[in-house]
Order: sequence, then C-alpha cells, then structure tokens
Amino acid sequence: MLGYSRQAYYQQKKQTEKESLQNGILINEVLKIRKTQKRLGCRKLIYKLEPFMAQHQIVIGRDAFFNLLSERNLLVRKRRRRKPITTFSDHWMRKYPNLIEGFYPTAPNQLWVSDITYIVVGDGFAYLSLVTDAYSRKIAGFYLSKDLSAEGCIRALEMALDNNPILGRLIHHSDRGSQYCCSDYVKILNDNFIKISMTQNGDPREMRLQKE
Repeated sequence: MLGYSRQAYYQQKKQTEKESLQNGILINEVLKIRKTQKRLGCRKLIYKLEPFMAQHQIVIGRDAFFNLLSERNLLVRKRRRRKPITTFSDHWMRKYPNLIEGFYPTAPNQLWVSDITYIVVGDGFAYLSLVTDAYSRKIAGFYLSKDLSAEGCIRALEMALDNNPILGRLIHHSDRGSQYCCSDYVKILNDNFIKISMTQNGDPREMRLQKE
C-alpha cells in the first residue's frame, strides 16, 4: 500500500533508530563538555568530538551537527560586545578651532595628531592613547591605560616630547574630548609653544592631509 517493500521499511526504521541513538550519545557528550566549556561553539565542538565519534563509529556532517544542536537549543549565541565611547566633548572646558584645514605637512614635527583607541582585553577594554606624526605616520608617543582619564593622553604626549626634544613650529591636532581640553594637557602644549588645533565634529580624522 505504501509503495515500498517490507525489507525497505525495516531498513529505514533501523536506520532511524540508529541515528536517534547516535544523536543521543552525541548530545550527552556535548552536555558533558559544556559543563566546563560553556561557550564552546559548533565548529570547535565537532573538532573536539572527532576522536569520540570515531570510537563510537558515528558519522555526521557539520551542517547536520549544527541542526542537531539547534533543535535542542544548544547553539551558543554570539555576545554583542558594546563599543566603548572614547570621546566626551560635551563639557565646559575651552575648545580650540581647527587650524589644519587645507594644511599639508612637508616635513616631520609640523603636525601631530592625537587620538584614543580601544583594545579588547578579555571581557573588557584597555585604552591606547597615541600621538602620531602626520607627515611620517610615525607614532611619536603612546600609552596603554585601564581607563579613559587624561593621564594616558598626557603620558603619550610626554613620550612624544621626550622623543623629539627639538621642535619648530608644531601644531597639535585632536578631537574635542575632555582629555585634550583639560588644563594639564593644554599646559604641556603651551609650555612647549605648540599650537592647539581641534576638529569641529569630534573626529580627528576630519582633517584632510592628502590632496584629492
């Protein structure tokens, strides 16, 4: 009545029972691994399970394994890491005009650009303060901090000044973040007769250093 033989029916039934048993064995092993490695993903799991599957003569493709975990809600969801904000420009401190629009450095130590970037460290972040020479693209100073206080920027600037003791007419360009507007940072620039320039939209890459 169904259009296939008794032998084919029992073969299919046996295959289904075998797959069900294999899947149960796999799931139990996955749960055992997940007790100590809770965020181990599908690809790493199937690689880790290869010796186990060979021992139990289990053959399963990556897509089938993925579907098996999905059916049992065992897939690991990717954590969306929140991008940290490194610039706070809504403050009362003085903000300086942009002095470098249309300016093209022709030698080192004519224009320094300062910025802060973040580095992923474990489940958190560290903050890298950089002072870069716009002409040579050389990093003149840097400092890695645990937080976004002005100290990291000041340390990076101090390193840049130590590495370049003889300066001519130099412009320091940055965003309008509180780290660059604070009195300690501005004082160092003024004491070294460095002109202060700041972007008008909060991004130091606003400057146009290359001719179109």
